[in-house]
Amino acid sequence: MDKRRKTILLYMELSATFLLLFDRQAYLYSGVLTKTGYIMVRVSNFLVFFMTTAVILIFNYYIINLIKDYDKSYKIPKRLQFVTIGCLIQLLLVVASQFNDFIYYIDENNIYHRGKGFLLCYILPVVCPFIQYSVIVRFKRFFSKLIYISLILYITVPITVALIQIFTYGISIVNMSLVAVSISLYIFAYLDINRTVARAHQIEIGKLKEDELRMKRLFNQTANSFVKAMEQKGIYEKGYIFNLANLARAIAEGAGNEPDKCDEVYYAALLYNVGTLCLPDVVILNKNAPSPADELLIKEIPILSSNILSGIDEYPFLKNAAKYCHENYDGSGYPDGLKGNNIPQAARIIAVAESYIKMTGGGDDEEALPYIIMREEFIKNAGIIYDPIYANIMIHLMDKENLIKADKSVRETEIQCKLYKEKVSTGIELTDMITIIQFEAEPIEHKEGEFSTPSIIVFDSYDMHHHTNPRAVKAYRYQEYAEIWPDGKYVSTSARNMEVKVIEHKNRSEYDAFGMYEITASKYDDHIKIEMTNSCCTVSAIISLYDNSKSAYIGLTGENCYIKNIAYKKTDTRIDSLSIAKISDSLIYTDRLESDIPNIQIDKTRSAYTKSVLIDEEFRIDFHSLSLPSSNLVWHCPYVVIFYSDDGKVFGEGYKEYTLIKLNGEISGNSSFADNNFNMKKKESFPGWDKWREINKEGLEYSVLFMKRGNKVETVTETLGISIDNTTILRDHNDKVYVALTGDEVALTDIRIVR
Repeated sequence: MDKRRKTILLYMELSATFLLLFDRQAYLYSGVLTKTGYIMVRVSNFLVFFMTTAVILIFNYYIINLIKDYDKSYKIPKRLQFVTIGCLIQLLLVVASQFNDFIYYIDENNIYHRGKGFLLCYILPVVCPFIQYSVIVRFKRFFSKLIYISLILYITVPITVALIQIFTYGISIVNMSLVAVSISLYIFAYLDINRTVARAHQIEIGKLKEDELRMKRLFNQTANSFVKAMEQKGIYEKGYIFNLANLARAIAEGAGNEPDKCDEVYYAALLYNVGTLCLPDVVILNKNAPSPADELLIKEIPILSSNILSGIDEYPFLKNAAKYCHENYDGSGYPDGLKGNNIPQAARIIAVAESYIKMTGGGDDEEALPYIIMREEFIKNAGIIYDPIYANIMIHLMDKENLIKADKSVRETEIQCKLYKEKVSTGIELTDMITIIQFEAEPIEHKEGEFSTPSIIVFDSYDMHHHTNPRAVKAYRYQEYAEIWPDGKYVSTSARNMEVKVIEHKNRSEYDAFGMYEITASKYDDHIKIEMTNSCCTVSAIISLYDNSKSAYIGLTGENCYIKNIAYKKTDTRIDSLSIAKISDSLIYTDRLESDIPNIQIDKTRSAYTKSVLIDEEFRIDFHSLSLPSSNLVWHCPYVVIFYSDDGKVFGEGYKEYTLIKLNGEISGNSSFADNNFNMKKKESFPGWDKWREINKEGLEYSVLFMKRGNKVETVTETLGISIDNTTILRDHNDKVYVALTGDEVALTDIRIVR
């Protein structure tokens, strides 16, 4: 607020204060026949009349000041000048009234009375505000909303009260109203200034944010230019770095970081390898098979990148992330051998994201690893290469993505095969629900004497696809069980046993391998039943596998044939043990001592559960575990599931799963039902994951302790150096909480409850 306006408001508040003060004194000393009373009645009444006019005059100057604030060159309206002159005349009239009884007089009892000309003193308070109002309306656009409201109140309230005062005697309501509107004028001016300051502050903040966004855009463009330079130089395939940076941001978000921190991780991931631009082209060309000299140069990339980014003083996290993103969590990395949380957070996150991108192909010519193998790599190397927290977040992201991919799997509707197995359709999984597959086959042009027919392959693979490349066979754990042709010929590749029968519908001489086909297939435990029918015959095959843990898929293929209109559906018909004739005895791994709880064999993930046990106070479950011969992953081991259901059975009515603990050191659970404080440590006695799997296949004893206190359940166990301590905090405060054992490709026997 400018100095002149502040001075006017100060005078107005002082005038209003004196007006109210002396108005009060006039009433207090009225009729008091003392010297003080004589003086105070006369002085007080004089100042009341004088200050009433002074307030109007000061208000007039206030309006003039507001107009001048808007435009100093603006000519002040003559109406306001008239008000000023009128106020001065009124003041002179008040002074003159002290020498006559025209306006008011004081009688011999020292009591105030109105004179014959009393109404002249109210002409100005009534007329002047109307004049001022006309000016305010004319210059309304000059004033803010709050100021305009205060001006209108200042005019309308005293006028209204003055009209009432004419007919009222004994209470100076005009003076009171002038004081009230004077105070309101100050309050509204104060609020207006606050609003103006707030608006200016918002504008300033907006400008700062705009500047910040402009700087961020500039930085983003600079970072993108570096990325583009690396892509153009052939260091990375297009999109590789952005995929890595987006994944790093997702990991940071999964760890609960604030948006600004996630942005830091994103940009650090964009630029962490910028030092690669300093390498000779020959090193980049040989990046997949570097020479010893090239490897030394490649190990200098973190230092080169850090030196380049050290010039960006505002973002020191860039150089730190670049320098230490090749450090390992156990201290075995480079360049400085940092360990654990001494490695910058962004660097630990980038290490996880970079490994995942590389394992998925990452711009190199190498084939992407299957989901299962990548998942195992992160589990095995958590706490060794990777920060366990970020490795676990990566596993959860992978699990989620794998579910989405499974839901969106697209299958071929046609394939064409010139050579045998040149094309094999995506596998169709066989379960205990009968699956019907239909297709139409027709020959394609081929030389006389060449074989021409469709056929099917029964196999298992992590990605549901047929593989012949040795690396892919190993990576996807591909296993081929059998091949079957429409005429009844077959090859048993790795089945334990296989029987095939042919039911002919036509003479052999009329056999035609082409036309419509229908395949009915199902799998129960370790036996598969397939019936393949065309117009000539039905081929019925029963295949026995080595155990129940394996999946089985049917892929369509052929030789010199075109297979089209491929369709399949799973029926609602579920088979049982009597639906498939047994051609081999099932391999059972539970023929051991049975104790408090019956033994179980879990052929696939959570395919079977032990009888549940109510968790009350403190007890221990001891048992023998034997991973099945086919198991090959670190999570092929026992699991502990803590839950509630009305009948105490897993997946029973009202089922709530609080936590699932895999005894290799993983955990999952529904956070809407419970919170889990999970702690897993690898002790010095941990033999390494390869030895872990080997010992689990040989069989070993597990012991898990459970303790319940109120709504908390603590689970403690240690086996082969894997120490697990988890506290499950129940949100629903269920009194009855149960535990059951399950697992993946494992047999649990001799299960004992120790209290």
